[in-house]
Amino acid sequence: MHRNLTTTFLAAGLALTLSGAGIAGPREDQLAQYASAAKAANPTFSGFSADRGKTLHTQAFAGGKPDTPACTTCHGKDPRAPGRNLTGKAIEPVAVSSAPSRYTDPAKVEKWFKRNCTEVMGRECSAQEKGDWLSFVASQ
Repeated sequence: MHRNLTTTFLAAGLALTLSGAGIAGPREDQLAQYASAAKAANPTFSGFSADRGKTLHTQAFAGGKPDTPACTTCHGKDPRAPGRNLTGKAIEPVAVSSAPSRYTDPAKVEKWFKRNCTEVMGRECSAQEKGDWLSFVASQ
């Protein structure tokens, strides 16, 4: 009896670990929400692109604050390296490989997207832009 119960628990644990639910986490959940919103805004949306995210990260914009025309102004060109804000305070790298706990708190993710997109672009980022950028930094 005890052996059968142990085998059952081990099998259930393995199944959960290997299932999509066992693998998904807060970052993946956030991307799924952005994908739903992007699809609602644009029915031809077919997925996020790390390449578009990289372009977003390095592109200069004219609509935001003049002293922060691009993400790279504070975060730098290498997402794996620390950045510096305008007052010189260090900013943790944005690449997931360098900062694995980044982007796991949805409220913080939204707070920083709202602040940074408004400062850099002069508007809030779209769901597709958020997903593209997160895909880029997750790939680094």
